[in-house]
This record gives sequence, structure tokens and C-alpha cells, in this order.
Amino acid sequence: MRQVYSVKLSTRPYPEAMQMTPSAQQRNASYDELCRQLGIQFEAEIRGGANYDVAVDHEGLLYISGMVPRIQGDIVVKGRVGADASFDDARRAAQVCVLRALAAVRQAAGSLERVARLLRMTVYVQSADDFERHSEVADAASDILYALFGVAGKHTRTSVGVYKLPKNAAVEIDLIVAVDGGARAQD
Repeated sequence: MRQVYSVKLSTRPYPEAMQMTPSAQQRNASYDELCRQLGIQFEAEIRGGANYDVAVDHEGLLYISGMVPRIQGDIVVKGRVGADASFDDARRAAQVCVLRALAAVRQAAGSLERVARLLRMTVYVQSADDFERHSEVADAASDILYALFGVAGKHTRTSVGVYKLPKNAAVEIDLIVAVDGGARAQD
């Protein structure tokens, strides 16, 4: 059974407005504009669903927990890519996942302007047996990181096919990010 989208997402890597790499001072505004253009609005605070942290800062490295394509509490792309969800659905899911991960980065660091470098991204794709385009699904997320951060957005990456993901999500993404001065002090 196919999941019906609650938002309209572009099949292009990113909208025309994102084709120029923003300066560090423009990253928050560019992120907000990209989310607006894609019709995505996340909840006010990204939180873990159990006894774990969404972001952990260790000596200036932010480790971001795996993010599924959840918008306002709903998983917007579900099922096995290549069977229940199309290739384009999976790329849209990757866009939502990485934007949600960046929301967690901004929440932990206080601003995307503090991002010094994207270091690592892991992309998990819930795949049908014959699906082989995992890296092309991951490209949708990598394109957004490069559009928002330029050279600082280039990262190492692994994309893998898996049997199941939480909540039957089609894609899950985690990040490791270097931030200037470490994460924002917690209250």
C-alpha cells in the first residue's frame, strides 16, 4: 500500500533559489527558505522517542541520531523502496530526513552558522530485494547539504539497503557534524 504525501516535495535535488551556495551568515535563512519551498514545517522541537538524545556534542562534534521522514508527527514516505515506495518517493524521503537532521543540528548548536563542516552521513534505505539505487537516493540528501554549506557540506557517506526501518519509514539518515566552539551550552 502506498503512503499518501501530506506535503508536496520537489523531485529536483533542490529548488532554483538554492543553486547559489549561501554564506555562513545566510545558512539559517536559506534553510528556512528551502523548507518553505518544499512545503515542510517541522515541529518546534525535535525530540527522541525514548531514552536517548537527538544530538550529542563531544568536543565540537555533533552526532545526530537517525532521522526518518517525519513531518509534524507523520512518516511521509513508508514501505520498501522499489515495491511500496518509488525511487522518487525515496529521494523525497531523503530530503525530509536530512532537513530534519539539520533542524536537530540547529537546535543543538543554536544556529546553522556554527557548522564548520559536515563530516559523515549514513543513509539507510528500506529496500525491495532487487532495488540497487541506494546511492542515488542518498544523492538527494547530499545535494541539499552541498547547496546549504558549499564545500563545508561535502561529506563522507555510506548508503545501505536494509530489511526494515523504524515505523516502516522508507529512509533514515544520521549525521556527524563539526561545529565551531562546540554545541550551545544546555540550560
